[in-house]
Formats: sequence, structure tokens, C-alpha cells
Amino acid sequence: QVQLVESGGGLVQPWGSLRLSCAASGSIFMINTMGWYRQAPGKQRELVATITSLGSANYASSVKGRFTISRDNTKSTVYLQMNTLKPEDTAIYYCYYAGQGRYWGQGTQVTVSS
Repeated sequence: QVQLVESGGGLVQPWGSLRLSCAASGSIFMINTMGWYRQAPGKQRELVATITSLGSANYASSVKGRFTISRDNTKSTVYLQMNTLKPEDTAIYYCYYAGQGRYWGQGTQVTVSS
């Protein structure tokens, strides 16, 4: 079992920034992928960004150039730096881990509004 604890969500004005963190604990497999998905009201959950344990990152086209994903393998933690936030980025952001199994965090709300 893997537990994921997210932090860093909140309310921010358009063009602002937020940083999300997700710490994994439990049976962490050395080779894994961590990342973030999001789900806006009335929409399906969608990929935001993922990063492998070797540092290879993948981004949704809608966030490329604005969001940066990174990780600290010594802390089993993944980060999502979100800049130039737009109202359409408003969603619940879910941390994701894939190793020997797939796990989700409980989600953290990000609201972009003036």
C-alpha cells in the first residue's frame, strides 16, 4: 500500500502562482511515476503532468510552459509549480502514483478567481 498526502491548494487570483506538494509513504517501488491529474466540475479527470523516478516529465498541452513538475526521490515527494494561473485551471488536483500498483491522493482544491 502507498499513501499520498497532498498540500498547497487554495484560492489565487488569475495570473498568480501556487505550488502543490504530494508526499508518498508506504511500499514505495524504486521505479515509479508520480504526477498530478485534475477534475473540474462536470468534467472528466484529466492528466496535468507526470514525472518518472528518472526525471522524465510529461505535460498536458494546456499547461505546458506554465506548470513545472519536479520530484525529490529522497523524500518520495512530487511538486507542481503552477504559474500564470487561469480561471480554467480551477479544479480538484489529485496526486497520482504508479509503481507496483496505482494510487490516488484525496485531492486538493485549486480555485483561480478574482
